[in-house]
Amino acid sequence: MGRVVIAGTVGLTLLGATAAAMLAAWPIGREAGKIELAGDLQRGAYLARASGCIACHTNFEDGGAPLAGGAPLKTDFGTFYPPNITTDPEHGIGGWNVEQFAMAIRQGVAPDGTPYYPAFTYPFYADFSDQDVADLWTAFQTVAPVAESAPSHEVGFPFNLRWGLKLWRAAYLSDPQTEPVEGRSDEWNRGRELVQGATHCGACHTGRNLAGGRIENAVFAGNDALPGGNKAPSILPDVLAERGWSVANLSYALQSGVTPSGDVFGGSMGEVVQYGTRFLSKADLRAMAVYLLDSELPEEEGMVALPVPQPKYD
Repeated sequence: MGRVVIAGTVGLTLLGATAAAMLAAWPIGREAGKIELAGDLQRGAYLARASGCIACHTNFEDGGAPLAGGAPLKTDFGTFYPPNITTDPEHGIGGWNVEQFAMAIRQGVAPDGTPYYPAFTYPFYADFSDQDVADLWTAFQTVAPVAESAPSHEVGFPFNLRWGLKLWRAAYLSDPQTEPVEGRSDEWNRGRELVQGATHCGACHTGRNLAGGRIENAVFAGNDALPGGNKAPSILPDVLAERGWSVANLSYALQSGVTPSGDVFGGSMGEVVQYGTRFLSKADLRAMAVYLLDSELPEEEGMVALPVPQPKYD
């Protein structure tokens, strides 16, 4: 009987080790095709702002250089540090090519083939076109190199086993659904493209399960468990309408940080406005508001061109 138990234990151990080895060797992502398009610097800089690259990868609180690595992101799984994405070849992405950049942005895969933690919002960038990637790459080439690495992630077992992310990806990665919807206006579809994609509103305004995956039936329904104790309210159309939001005042709030009550966004939403959405065009901000409110009413009163205040932080 003892030999049977020992043999069974050894067998299970070998089976587990084999399964782990197979999982570790399991390739992820699709081979990136050659990207030979010329990038547009201005469009790339605009898309970088919309996508939150500057806000995430710059440690403003400690006076960090642009894109040299972000402030710590404390979560239930550990503390993550956005990496240096300047042009430094050793500590940043200066040694990458545009195809490796595309793999990272659209598929969350590093040049060495390892998966990135989903603290990086790459799932929302999956629909970026080759032209989008070329534009972003061109913009990043203008960033001054910073010869210093961001701190390593502080993640304990078992979350420090990167190969385990392959199972997470299989379970929770999904298309960001940015494609146009037939029968809806160009403005509504542009808002959909931004909200579901680049501006990744669902990253904060959608609840997460115990594994950190977004809850499918709670998209935009709010999240009370954001890093740092922040909370993101529901941004479902009926909830926004009940709270007095309109296309005009929502698009203005995304530009200025000022709410209809005269208050200003604080916490992480304040950062979203300060380092991201206030740089977007009024047409894009209105499109986002039209989509979020699911409204395609005639043009409302235009946005007032007032000085942009600096949002306060909680």
